[in-house]
Amino acid sequence: MLKSLSIKNYALIDSLNIGFSEDLNILTGETGAGKSILLGAIGLLIGQRADLTVLRDKSKKCTVEGTFEIYNYGLQGFFTENELDYEDQSILRREITPSGKSRAFINDTPVNVKVLHDLGVKLIDIHSQHQNLELNEKNYQLFLVDMVAGNEELLKQYGGVYRKYQALQELLDKTLLLSVQAKKDLDYYLFQFKQLEEAKLVENEQEELELLLEKLTHAEEIKSVFGHLNQVLAEDDPSMLAVLKENLHNLGKLKLVFPEAEQLFTRLESVYIELKDIASESLLIADKTQNDPEKVDQVTQRLDLIYSLQQKHRVTTVFELLQIQADFNARIEQVSSYDTEIEHIQNDIKVQKEMMTQLSAQLGKRRIGVASLIENKVIDVLRNLAIPNAAFKIKFEKLTHFSSKGLEEVSFMFSANKSQELQEISKVASGGEMSRLMLAVKTLITDTKSLPTIIFDEIDTGVSGETAVKMALILAQMGKTVQVLNITHLPQIAAKGKHHYKVFKFDLDDQTFTSIRKLNEQERIEEIAQMLSGENFSQTSVAAAKELLE
Repeated sequence: MLKSLSIKNYALIDSLNIGFSEDLNILTGETGAGKSILLGAIGLLIGQRADLTVLRDKSKKCTVEGTFEIYNYGLQGFFTENELDYEDQSILRREITPSGKSRAFINDTPVNVKVLHDLGVKLIDIHSQHQNLELNEKNYQLFLVDMVAGNEELLKQYGGVYRKYQALQELLDKTLLLSVQAKKDLDYYLFQFKQLEEAKLVENEQEELELLLEKLTHAEEIKSVFGHLNQVLAEDDPSMLAVLKENLHNLGKLKLVFPEAEQLFTRLESVYIELKDIASESLLIADKTQNDPEKVDQVTQRLDLIYSLQQKHRVTTVFELLQIQADFNARIEQVSSYDTEIEHIQNDIKVQKEMMTQLSAQLGKRRIGVASLIENKVIDVLRNLAIPNAAFKIKFEKLTHFSSKGLEEVSFMFSANKSQELQEISKVASGGEMSRLMLAVKTLITDTKSLPTIIFDEIDTGVSGETAVKMALILAQMGKTVQVLNITHLPQIAAKGKHHYKVFKFDLDDQTFTSIRKLNEQERIEEIAQMLSGENFSQTSVAAAKELLE
């Protein structure tokens, strides 16, 4: 339950610290005193949206902190799942900085607002005026049925399977689309791949062919140059080699008598050997170099093929063409692999669908199982609240496809009069009847003990007199199961509270503030007397207030 609440710099609240007790806590105050501000701060604490407008002083941060006693509500798993330190008395804190940044903490550990909200909805249920409208919504009606049925864990399990099923369906749709497109493009891929494959491209061949073509186109020049070089070196009469050989012979004779000749001999001998080798290589090159127009044509055609493929695919190397060829081959293989992938996805979908079928069947069975309990409870409460001929029925409708909550849709059917046919509550319930219906529904929540705290914001709208007294008795009974904070304008209901708090405004200098304080016994008598007859209450009103309290 909510043990204490601290609010700083929120709307008309400068600084406020208040403790709450178990059982039925009553909050009263004049219209405009700031009760909705208090609810807004609590909403902020459990993850509702906020903006800079909540800051009273725009230069300071806003802080809302609540201490909750949670040891009886099995929340250890939530703390473990979110890597938080569990405490029997846990503290939730929300801060809004002047820059508009929102920060959230659970037991002083920073968390994102979603985690704060996920825990908050397990701690507090806030009933506001607009929630009466929620009762008309089928999703909210199903939520209530599931809460009574205790379907939280089963729904979590089903939700996980459903989300996986949805993801697989999306993947299947995407893969089918890709497969259809790929099959459309298959002929194109095959044509392009075949053209490149038939070219039998070899990496680096372009450079080699371009060099070979240069040689072939200059064959006559090459043959002439090297033939002439060989002739000068070795074949002329006398040739350069013959002359060098003769001089080597003469230097060789002088080595014994003229030592300086030996060094020159060695050098000349080296030149002779090198020139002899050049002559041999020149002869070899000249002999093997032939003017081959047919070979030139072959090389030119090969290069033309390579150039045309490069131009077509907008690349400049054979290596890039080979990469493109590999890419086309991969796309061709992908077309066939799509069929296998689609089959695997379809099998996975089938498995998830079978699991959803089993889980949704369990959900449906449990929902139908609590329907009569809900119906009887709601009718009993409504009859106690001056709708003696109330009829209430939960209508189940089987869906044709899986939803995020299973295969059922529920409708709350209601009739206030004997002659009135059961219809959806949105079509037949008046404002006062809707408030009483909502209270009846909320008793289901408190009976399940699924929440530590429930807050009612004027759930007594549209009721008065004896009906208000009976509503007060129901609220008091609810307070024995869970902590109830009830905002009311009715003295009959205010008198039934175990604890009474007053929300009020006050002026200080040129500013207006909102605050709250717990009333003592005498203050409570005066507050209820004022609710009975206005600000200038009489002794008669005081006596009536005492009677109500007794």
